[in-house]
Amino acid sequence: MSEQNNAQADNQPTFRLQKMYLKDLSFENPQAPEVYLAKHGDPKVDINLGVKHKKLENDHWEVLLAITAKFTAGDADEKTIFIVEIEHAGVFLLRNIPEQHLAPVLAVECPALLFPFTRQIISQVTLDGGFQPFLMEPVNFMALYENSKKQQAPQQ
Repeated sequence: MSEQNNAQADNQPTFRLQKMYLKDLSFENPQAPEVYLAKHGDPKVDINLGVKHKKLENDHWEVLLAITAKFTAGDADEKTIFIVEIEHAGVFLLRNIPEQHLAPVLAVECPALLFPFTRQIISQVTLDGGFQPFLMEPVNFMALYENSKKQQAPQQ
């Protein structure tokens, strides 16, 4: 009976974060130290977010969140205040995941697990750069995935 239970357990879907790590982190503060003395209007924020994944070995996948946040002065000169670029990744064990569910797991579930940690790193690095902590708004990875599928549909 236990052999049957072991066989069933071996065929169960497995979704597990194995390791989380920084691949790249950059903070640029081109106007320092003058930026701390000048008065600026409300800064403008331009955020680019991307999710990438690649198959490794033995049912392991790397999922990478790439975020660039550029802050510019809200006044007429629009000088760059600071730029944060991060590539934060994780290795996930995805075993016995049905093929039709693999893409949503890689594009939605994996980045959703990484994002709170990525957000914290960005917040800390902006604080360490001499600015107020930048707390990114939560990201709806399911909506991003659905939009991506809609954009790819006409191309196919």
